[in-house]
Amino acid sequence: MDIRQMETLLAVTEAPTMTHAAANLHLSTAAVSIQLNTLAKELGAQLFVRSGRKLVPTPAGRRLAEHARSLSGQLKRIKEEFANDVVSDARPFHFATGATALIYRLGRPFRMLRKRYPLLDLYVSVMATEEIVAGLVDHQFDLGLISLPVHDDRLHIMPLFEEELLIVRPSITRVKGNHINAISVAELEGKPFVLFPKHSNMRTVIDHYLDGLGLRRRVIMEAADTEAIKGMVESGFGYSILPGYALKQSSKFFQTLRIPGHRLIRQQALVTPLNAYPRTLTGSVTDFLKEMLRD
Repeated sequence: MDIRQMETLLAVTEAPTMTHAAANLHLSTAAVSIQLNTLAKELGAQLFVRSGRKLVPTPAGRRLAEHARSLSGQLKRIKEEFANDVVSDARPFHFATGATALIYRLGRPFRMLRKRYPLLDLYVSVMATEEIVAGLVDHQFDLGLISLPVHDDRLHIMPLFEEELLIVRPSITRVKGNHINAISVAELEGKPFVLFPKHSNMRTVIDHYLDGLGLRRRVIMEAADTEAIKGMVESGFGYSILPGYALKQSSKFFQTLRIPGHRLIRQQALVTPLNAYPRTLTGSVTDFLKEMLRD
């Protein structure tokens, strides 16, 4: 018994005559008869009786037709699940990003994305770059927005835009505007810092930068969240180095600084897992976000 036999049974049950059923199946009436006879022999049951030009299902034939309908519906759902059409693809789409990019860069792109793909069933996970990379490698996410550098042969990495990381220090008075002041390495020597956790991608970038300056610093606190670090700096706990997009609020209790001649830049990238059968929707969403997010 195979799926074609079940489809034939269902077509004959639902058509007014065998001739109509054969036409719907693009088969000859002889081929339809052979399939029905083979199916009846395999099951050891009479499936149809003839009434004029029409084949009328027996009780066994009606029971089998119900199974055939259920099987047909299940096959249809399977085909829809694996359909690779951008317009009709309604499967869950899993996107992973860091909190800073989500808060400060992805609001408008996400709104436009939903307009472009109204059937998009979007799920967003917020986590650090190293967690996103692990999830992409494990095929938990369709697409991720991460901070470079990342090197993994199992991923397709598409550099996107650059973002300056800036030094922030507490201010006892409210600071307005987005002016960036200058600070020297000597002024930072031995200062307390609130930084991202050790072994995180961001901390690696920052430590490499500070080590290159020969700067000794005291790390008095670690936090994974940019907004939490900003709050600690405003509370007077210490200095930090944070993404520039997160520092553009109009009023705050911290100063924004850079060391002349020593700009610190991180690069953001869109990343997809390498897949022998890539999802068409992933490519379309990736291209859309690349256009929306490029500087």
